[in-house]
Parts: sequence; C-alpha cells; structure tokens
Amino acid sequence: MALIVQKYGGTSVGDVERIQGVAQRVAGYKRAGHDVVVVVSAMSGETNRLMSLGQAAGGEKPDARELDVLLASGEQVTIALLSMALAQIGIAARSFLADQIAVRTDFAHGKARIEHIDTNKLARDLEQGYVAVVAGFQGVNADGDITTLGRGGSDTSAVALAAALKADVCEIYTDVPGVLSTDPRKVPNAQLMSEVSCDEMLELASLGASVLHPRAVEIARNYCVPLRVRSSW
Repeated sequence: MALIVQKYGGTSVGDVERIQGVAQRVAGYKRAGHDVVVVVSAMSGETNRLMSLGQAAGGEKPDARELDVLLASGEQVTIALLSMALAQIGIAARSFLADQIAVRTDFAHGKARIEHIDTNKLARDLEQGYVAVVAGFQGVNADGDITTLGRGGSDTSAVALAAALKADVCEIYTDVPGVLSTDPRKVPNAQLMSEVSCDEMLELASLGASVLHPRAVEIARNYCVPLRVRSSW
C-alpha cells in the first residue's frame, strides 16, 4: 500500500463528466489499497472568468487581497464536486480548502510561496479511510488571509503536500501524454521521455516547457519527491 498524491488540472476537471472520470480513476487506486490525496485546479476557464469579473468590478488592477479571495473560489467548486462524485460511487471523501489544513504561505498575494503545511488533519482522515480532496493554487498567510500561488500553483500545491506527507509518489495528470523532449507543436517528432532528472526538467521548464512548473520541480528535487507525469485521457 502506498500514499499517493494526485493532481488534476483544469482540463481534467473541465466539466461534471470529466470530474466523474477522475473519481473513477481515484476509486481504482483506493480500491487497490492505496491512500490517496487529490489536489485539483479550478475547472477549465474558471480562473480567467473570475479574473475578468474582478477587473470589471475593481479596475485593471483590483485590490490584491480581495482578488485572491475571488480567484480561490474556483477550486472550492471543484473539490466539492469531486468529493460528491466519489461519494456517489461508494468512496468516502472529504474536501479541504487551504486554510482548513492549513497551507501556510508568505504575504505575497498573487504569487505567494508555501512556508509550511500542517498535515495532522489530512493524516487523521487518511487513517480513517477517506480520500482527501484538496484545493490547489491557494494558501493562507499568518493573518488568516487567503493567498494564491500564481501560475502553476496547483502543481506546487501537490508537490508540497507530497513532500509534507512523505508520499511515495506525486502524480501530475495533464492533457499531454507526458514530458516531451521539445515542443511537439514546433517539432513533430518530439520524443516522449520515460525518465528525466529534476535538474534536466528545470532546464526544460526554463526553455518554455509548461508541463511542470519550475517551483514544483524545485520542491520535488529539494525533498526527494518522485514525480510522475501522466495523461488524464
């Protein structure tokens, strides 16, 4: 039995049908005897929609604190829907916002960095047999204010949770087949890589590879978290 952290991006949870598909995949791992923590993004396009609402109400540069409160609401919808979908197929699940765990960050709204994660609540629920469904992309600072982690934030959330929980592996589910040697839109014969070191992945990310965020790779390297990039399809 392993402790597995899985992250699903916006396209993977883009509608209720896809969320139900994620639930079936998670259920397979749970029924095989694994403990599972699932980190999810907002549904595809939702963060952009919320940003547009914020700019309509607050101007081109809305108040940073309030914008984080707004943007963080997207993940709240997804964790609730996925937990419901899991319950529907007989898998006990509990959803968690970042401040319920808590994922502690610094004060940099819109680009906060994770400083500490309290895993006690998650560990208790995992011991009781629940799947923990956690909102990615968000945290809470020492004043109790919601913060967001910026681009790639859900990847960072997942790897940081895997490190804090000492998980056996962190799986990043995405809409591409895995890590490719170069951009397949520019080089048709780009090769799927079966294995890549963190340092090599950081170099690929610095050259524009978007499959993994550099901050997530750095955390994986620093805390020796094995990362597996898998296709949601």
